[in-house]
Amino acid sequence: MSATDVARAPQRPASLWALYLAFNRLALQGFGGVLAVAQRELVERLGWMTREEFVETLAIAQVLPGPNVVNISLMIGDRYFGLRGAFAALAGMFALPSVLVLSMAALYGSVSQHPVVGNALRGMGAVSAGLILATGLKLLPAVRRNPMGRAMAALLALATLAAVVWLRLPLPWLVLLLGGLGMAAAWRGLKADPRTEG
Repeated sequence: MSATDVARAPQRPASLWALYLAFNRLALQGFGGVLAVAQRELVERLGWMTREEFVETLAIAQVLPGPNVVNISLMIGDRYFGLRGAFAALAGMFALPSVLVLSMAALYGSVSQHPVVGNALRGMGAVSAGLILATGLKLLPAVRRNPMGRAMAALLALATLAAVVWLRLPLPWLVLLLGGLGMAAAWRGLKADPRTEG
């Protein structure tokens, strides 16, 4: 194994407590969308996943019921510590953030009519959209190594955008049709790749 392989090898959480604290910190940073924070924390800061692993885990998390980042926390916790890790990561996502959200909801009731609060919420929405776009652009290089190839990935992305924005296709149909097409293209790409032949 070369020095570059060692440098790229994902780290692992030192303990259940480290796992809990990481997801607690991640959840406390996520206002309006935790995906950008999750990518920065898990891939760039902690090194628990590569970009490719993050993209693959996110793809699975999106087709499972529930919030994407919660699903990612459960999968990462389970990967490193089994069921105990899944519960530790989940507790990190919900324990302290739930207390804060309930407190803020109680406070919001008394200040919701103030114009500054409405403007602040609109501003946070724009920032959240920017964070999601920036995360997508950061993860774009991971598509290079995707077995589908860049052209098919771009085609599926455009088809998904068209299906959601113009056709308003319901999510189950979107997952079945375009998700099935993506899986078939990935399977074909893996089958044609000589490195995956056993």
